[in-house]
Amino acid sequence: MPYIDESPTMSPQLSARGQESGDGVSPTPTDGLNTGGERDAGKGLEMRKLVLSGFLASEEIYINQLEALLLPMKPLKATATTSQPVLTLQQIETIFYKIQDIYEIHKEFYDNLCPKVQQWDSNITMGHLFQKLASQLGVYKAFVDNYKIALETAEKCSHSNNQFQKISEELKVKGPKDSKESHTSVTMEALLYKPIDRVTRSTLVLHDLLKHTPSDHPDYPLLQDALRISQNFLSSINEDIDPRRTAVTTPKGETRQLIKDGFLVELSEGSRKLRHVFLFTDVLLCAKLKKTAVGKHQQYDCKWYVPLADLVFPSPEESEHCPQVHVIPDHELEDMKMKISAIKSEVQKEKANKGQSRAIERLKKKMFENEFWLLLNSPAIPFRIHNRNGKSYLFLLSSDYERSEWREAIQKLQKKDLQAFVLSSVELQVLTGSCFKLRTVHNIPVTSNKDDDESPGLYGFLHVIVHSAKGFKQSANLYCTLEVDSFGYFVSKAKTRVFRDTTEPQWNEEFEIELEGSQSLRILCYEKCYDKTKLNKDNNEIVDKIMGKGQIQLDPQAVQTKNWHMDVIEMNGIKVEFSMKFTSRDMSLKRTPSKKQTGVFGVKISVVTKRERSKVPYIVRQCIEEVEKRGIEEVGIYRISGVATDIQALKAVFDANNKDILVMLSDMDINAIAGTLKLYFRELPEPLLTDRLYPAFMEGIALSDPAAKENCMMHLLRSLPDPNLITFLFLLEHLKRVAEKEPINKMSLHNLATVFGPTLLRPSEGESKGHLTLASDIWSHDVMAQVQVLLYYLQHPPISFTELKRNTLYFSTDV
Repeated sequence: MPYIDESPTMSPQLSARGQESGDGVSPTPTDGLNTGGERDAGKGLEMRKLVLSGFLASEEIYINQLEALLLPMKPLKATATTSQPVLTLQQIETIFYKIQDIYEIHKEFYDNLCPKVQQWDSNITMGHLFQKLASQLGVYKAFVDNYKIALETAEKCSHSNNQFQKISEELKVKGPKDSKESHTSVTMEALLYKPIDRVTRSTLVLHDLLKHTPSDHPDYPLLQDALRISQNFLSSINEDIDPRRTAVTTPKGETRQLIKDGFLVELSEGSRKLRHVFLFTDVLLCAKLKKTAVGKHQQYDCKWYVPLADLVFPSPEESEHCPQVHVIPDHELEDMKMKISAIKSEVQKEKANKGQSRAIERLKKKMFENEFWLLLNSPAIPFRIHNRNGKSYLFLLSSDYERSEWREAIQKLQKKDLQAFVLSSVELQVLTGSCFKLRTVHNIPVTSNKDDDESPGLYGFLHVIVHSAKGFKQSANLYCTLEVDSFGYFVSKAKTRVFRDTTEPQWNEEFEIELEGSQSLRILCYEKCYDKTKLNKDNNEIVDKIMGKGQIQLDPQAVQTKNWHMDVIEMNGIKVEFSMKFTSRDMSLKRTPSKKQTGVFGVKISVVTKRERSKVPYIVRQCIEEVEKRGIEEVGIYRISGVATDIQALKAVFDANNKDILVMLSDMDINAIAGTLKLYFRELPEPLLTDRLYPAFMEGIALSDPAAKENCMMHLLRSLPDPNLITFLFLLEHLKRVAEKEPINKMSLHNLATVFGPTLLRPSEGESKGHLTLASDIWSHDVMAQVQVLLYYLQHPPISFTELKRNTLYFSTDV
């Protein structure tokens, strides 16, 4: 088990530098710097304690695992010299080689570190302990060198001796001191892998410790040295770690290597099924995990296999027509994401309040069920496999990157001289039986399967500028798409314009991408195809050619600064240059009043309407008019990001009241105009529905009685200042007209409420400070309520300003 670190090291809120606010006198520059420095240093030391506490807990588990491994060694040695030995002394020495030494090293380390963490103070030093631990990695080198032989010996002994097989299949590992579980059963093979896994995890902890240790702290150079030794050791052993674990021998004595495996959604007999797909050197095998009784070994059941010699990818024109894939509406997927995030929030609260483990397990089970549904129902990109001797199989993927990876891996293997074959039932049984041991992807990719110490990912907004690309051998029509992971799968979030007939496209387009627990950014470069014969019959879309693809990890420390971070992704000889910066959700929705009162952005709506002598701000009227003229049928209108540079250009002309506004609007991409309207509402110094009424809106939407809710929600609208109310009603009717085109634009009332709810309701900075929650709680109860408020009004029959003001108030509330 990995070390448990529940500290929010990856939290965008905590990692972003806090900004002083308030109307008081600003501190002098010196005062401000000292205060911030002390706070940062204090936070760093607190993070050190959290990292160390988590590591100490996992060190205890690791020592218990080593003890469990050593436990049978003494009785086995005692029988080795009798007339009926279970194993010979040589076999015992080989299997348990260096385990005793590793145990003693870690026991000493634990005993020395434990009191330091338990009696923590800011001056404590423990770098020398980590340095000593790193200096003893030579013992691990000896263990790694012997690792393959140890595994092979243990496996042979299990086959030839039933007594040893029983011992090796169920070793009892003692639970941590504060755990309710007294013991867990683990196989010897799994425990023998723990030391290798431990070096990797210890290196990660050193990295985290160094990150949160001030450079002038006495521990800093010692931790640096320990990290250098550990990283050098890791790079030296990575090549040696057991390739045997990824291979199986065929009855003819040939080695069949596992190249790639993963979970994919198969469309089978009209319904979606989650499959585990295994790509070997000569065969693609599709399996599902059998349901087994508790305590029994898990096994796979083969659904089908295709020898790679017989596998073909049908071209669009060859692909037989099949019924359209049933796509789950976006609002159902968004609803499920909200539910999952609400459950995550409850789990965090239970953990913070040290709630019952049963309650937490119940919540985690519910979260897994919801995430599994999302994983099964989100993918919509078709990936068809055809056996030239018969049947076709259709997978649905969420990411074109993933589809490309599978296709390329198969095509690379097909370049070899492969022979067609048919597996006998016994051969198929052996191959399927080996899948459980050989698999590299062990868990369904949902967050409820993550260990507590794994990064929760980033929540907020990633700003990406795709600058340019070079390395193309001939001119083509080129564009890029950006994918990020969220809720366990990758989704496409943005797309550049097509740069025509060039070898060096210069896009220079900026996008704002919403992150929901994301850890990776993928960039795919395509050649645009305009040939309508290349239509994919599975989803009626033209298939563009992927020219290159690449991926980078989103390191919170690297991207979480106010400055742009420039990078290059290399892909198949192509280099794509891009820049990025990250803004946490709270910072991105922070409302900052404009210092200039001449523009429209960041200026109170009452000031703008009074200056313009209008009931609805000019910017709102013009953007809505343009969207209704040519964007109301645009797929994903208001959801898909416009190019940020275009939005900033429109913001500048509206702020300057430039006479060329109408010409510019008519030429501008419609998603940029939609983005400008959203930005205007987001940058209002207070939300359109006001800070004063925010608590009452939250209470009103929570009312159960429909009549009481109706009275309350209408009364709250009446309580708005006239410019706010008239603008809100104007926007409301526009959004309803957009939703009428849902069959074409895919934007339901629910989707629009999700986009605009937080923008129109989220309180300004001063009001919201009291309710800040975890950064990962992106769909907090507040945000869900904000969406529900707007949805209530969108689903309501038309609301007239005159009627609203004339109606008698039956229900009143203090607002």
